Amino acid sequence: MTTDERWQARAASFGAVADAYERGRPPYPAEAIGWLIPAGAAHVLDLGAGTGKLTRQLTGRGLDVTAVEPSEAMREKLRQAVPGVRALDGTGERIPLPDRSVDAVLVAQAWHWVDPARAVPEVARVLRPGGQLGLLWNIRDERADWVAGLGTILRQSDGAHAVSGTVSAAPRVGPPFGQLERRDVGWVHHLSPDALVDMVSSRSYVSTMPPADHDKLLNDLRHLIRTHPALAGAGEIALPYVTRCWRTRLPA
Repeated sequence: MTTDERWQARAASFGAVADAYERGRPPYPAEAIGWLIPAGAAHVLDLGAGTGKLTRQLTGRGLDVTAVEPSEAMREKLRQAVPGVRALDGTGERIPLPDRSVDAVLVAQAWHWVDPARAVPEVARVLRPGGQLGLLWNIRDERADWVAGLGTILRQSDGAHAVSGTVSAAPRVGPPFGQLERRDVGWVHHLSPDALVDMVSSRSYVSTMPPADHDKLLNDLRHLIRTHPALAGAGEIALPYVTRCWRTRLPA
């Protein structure tokens, strides 16, 4: 299998792990969301919305939200989590919205899946003049010893997961958008040991591993949970994150 074929397989893998994704993936800190939504915005597009982790936080702010997600299984979870929100089939390269129809586009944990050469003009098309594009990624904070151990386990894979970290450090946008601004927000997500296993299981580079490698990785993770002093016997785990945020505007 070529690198492109592996990447396509990973991109198509999320429907099969929609349940684990919904149970295990973290939300986003309010400070990050507030920084990414421009003042006066009313209609926001959540692009690559997954199961609606960000969607429900945006609707909670009283915004009119449209969610676009290519996986039907993920959209179904989103509809269950955020009833009444319009959830449409689409991608960054094919957004099913009219020209100049939204005030902001937010892309959470997904810009590394798009082709910027095609997605940038498509996002610009649906934004109103002066509208804002916001990108955000939850990055595990490996300064915590046990999180570094988790990272070591995850790097048993073929290393393709590093692409998201590379893109989040220097995302490609460019014209017609203006200069990118960055903000990092540190926070802690509290979850159960089972939810931590779900979080790992929902990663595309884990779910698409050969079965023997997949089972070994999850067994190593469960061993870490049972034996690390910070985790052993804990009913709740504190997982530190840094949410890496970028924003840029169209000319007014």
